Amino acid sequence: MDCFGFVGSYSIVGRRGLNVDVQSDSLCGLSKWKTRMNLVIPSAPRNQAEKLRELLKEPGILLMPCCFDPLSAKLVQRAGFQLTFMSGFSVAASKGLPDTGLLSYAEMRDQITEICAAVTIPLIADGDTGYGNAINVKRTVKGYSAAGAAGILIEDQVNPKRCGHTRGKSIVSRDEALSRVQAAVDARNEGSDIVIVARTDAAACESLEEAMIRAQMFYEIGAEITFVEAPTSIEDMQSVCKNTPGARLANCLEGGGDTPFLEPKILESMGYKIAAYPLSLVSASIKAMEQTLVALKNGDSNAVNQNIKTFPELREVVGFDSYYQEEDKYRL
Repeated sequence: MDCFGFVGSYSIVGRRGLNVDVQSDSLCGLSKWKTRMNLVIPSAPRNQAEKLRELLKEPGILLMPCCFDPLSAKLVQRAGFQLTFMSGFSVAASKGLPDTGLLSYAEMRDQITEICAAVTIPLIADGDTGYGNAINVKRTVKGYSAAGAAGILIEDQVNPKRCGHTRGKSIVSRDEALSRVQAAVDARNEGSDIVIVARTDAAACESLEEAMIRAQMFYEIGAEITFVEAPTSIEDMQSVCKNTPGARLANCLEGGGDTPFLEPKILESMGYKIAAYPLSLVSASIKAMEQTLVALKNGDSNAVNQNIKTFPELREVVGFDSYYQEEDKYRL
């Protein structure tokens, strides 16, 4: 008989105990593959927001290096970190731009899609001001969730926003800030499951007291993580943790930001749940590239080799080894 006229027998066995015996004299080349076929019906995976919420429930502080593209996100995951954050500053920098609100919603959403396709750890993504009014905020939340983000950060700066540790920033009124967070929460509750991170820059623009009031109100509306940006002293950081509810995020700006750069164990003792490192990877990559370019310009091959991975190491990082394994599995 031909491939579709079975006369002998074989079994299909699935997770749910489905057994089917089929008669067949010839399986038409199936000896090359698995002659006992397994029909596996996978259970529905947890979504990324659920994974992030589980991490927030675990004891200890979460260290969160920030990525800017699929490769940097893969490196974060390979290093064993449990989550990452797509930094707006770093994404802008990777495109040769300052973090001054120049990137669009679509550009950021597309970057999320590519990053989430490359890793399995939860990704929190920078949603800036939501790219417009409250309706825009809802669209941004829905788009980020659909792209695979576990969380989204929404802030209260005037649009176009800018890095919280640079000059020239300003904030919207308290009511408008609350409207943005409410719109984000509504989008989540309407089915776009995602963790809402609510950020305020009021500490630098008005007062620390106003920043803490906003953080409290963001949490009461439904934000799950609160982020008071740029407190300028240890005492201010302690006050934030004492007077704001929910999971608190500390922005550990490397290289000279406005906020004291503290060890994770100190941040945890204060009451922070997440320590974000927004610039470590993009800054390190810029420095490494500059050093390598100087070595190349000087004709110093030894210095170049000291700054780079071997070619086999590079192939492994970007995925050649796993690709070859898949290629062998399905080779004809």
